[in-house]
Amino acid sequence: MALADLAAALGLNKTTVHRSLAALRFRGFVTQDPVSGTYLLGPAATALAEDFLSEENLPVLLHPALLALSSAVGELVHLGILNGSQVLYLDKVEPDRSVRVWSAVGRRMPAATTALGRAILAYRHADRSVLTEYLRAAGGDTTDADRVWAVVERARSTGYATEEEENEDGISCIAVPLLRSGSAMAAVSVTAPVERMTADRILWLHQGMRRVLPPLLPAGLSLPAV
Repeated sequence: MALADLAAALGLNKTTVHRSLAALRFRGFVTQDPVSGTYLLGPAATALAEDFLSEENLPVLLHPALLALSSAVGELVHLGILNGSQVLYLDKVEPDRSVRVWSAVGRRMPAATTALGRAILAYRHADRSVLTEYLRAAGGDTTDADRVWAVVERARSTGYATEEEENEDGISCIAVPLLRSGSAMAAVSVTAPVERMTADRILWLHQGMRRVLPPLLPAGLSLPAV
């Protein structure tokens, strides 16, 4: 925008806006086109968005959503991000149950074998060749690739990914990706003993995730529209 347009939109005089823009330019929050003289957002402004949804800040922003989801479904809930070929667990909320599933914040697991990782990969438009590299990092074989690729493709149409006893005997998970501008930047999962994770309950859990999470997500994050 030009200086005059900015001043009009903000309801301020041009001198005040020009002085503010000079300070913002100095700090990299705006830049000025040398030919037209119009102002644009600078790299420091976009860096703010990255910091807001950073690995350090996401657990703070999303913890209330995890609390609400765990309370609604009565199961262990995780928040994870993709870190190289692995999923990094950033936060968790345990249910009020006498028998619990073990997990730890800071734990890393192969992305291709986890519901969290599959949900993220499905909504980062990973193709079969990319998935093969993730499976190779996880120690998977060709048979694994066929099965895992089917899960990833299904996640793109259903909005959620699953895994059953692939990382721990007796444990199953369902995960939904958290999208930013249409691409997954994190995921939330529900983890439970496999005997509780029937096909009907997985659908019920997904409905619960779609009901509970969206109103509590920070601006800029969403679930897939399926």
